[in-house]
Amino acid sequence: MIRVLICDDQVVVCEGLRAILSTAPGIEVVGVANDGEEGLQLVEKLHPDLVLMDLKMPVMNGIEATRAIRQRFPDVRVMVLTTYDFDEWVFDAIRSGASGYLLKDTPRDALVSAIQGTITGKTYVDPAIAGKLFRQVSQTTTTTDTDLAQLLSEREMAVLRLLSHGLNNAEISQKLFLSEGTVRNYVSSLFSKLGVADRTQAAVLAIRSGLVHINEP
Repeated sequence: MIRVLICDDQVVVCEGLRAILSTAPGIEVVGVANDGEEGLQLVEKLHPDLVLMDLKMPVMNGIEATRAIRQRFPDVRVMVLTTYDFDEWVFDAIRSGASGYLLKDTPRDALVSAIQGTITGKTYVDPAIAGKLFRQVSQTTTTTDTDLAQLLSEREMAVLRLLSHGLNNAEISQKLFLSEGTVRNYVSSLFSKLGVADRTQAAVLAIRSGLVHINEP
């Protein structure tokens, strides 16, 4: 059972999300917070697996809350679910450790799939957001960061390329003919060497540093 905490300052949105997710098998809404500070408190109290996080909220906004949750509770995933697709919101959310970024008009089935996939290590970014994200990253990429490249083995680089294209551990294991346990070890090593907290941050850093190119097959 995936335990989900909803964090949004609009009561109607919270009620709607609770109703939608209550019909999804394998998902349980364990609580609702109306600002980031309350969300942080409920994460500590309720131990959810994933937080659906709005961004523009009183007291503590979603960016600050995401950063605090990821620092204090690194095993808890945060998926941004908001109406805001402005560049600064997107980049700040990703840098703060969000595992995905969806807009509130995301269809029910897509939202449920994103929640289920995020728990398994996949990264979900709304198509309207993905273009902005990768354009910005590619514009800031010039030459490969040789210092980072030298940190990684050939196998780690192969895992990083596939991870950056959205493949989960099972899919990477099939591509590289490795066990899932071995892939998990490589991914953990990548996070440590790159100084990142999750797959989204690893992908963004890899593209920005020139280690991976978005037009690679």
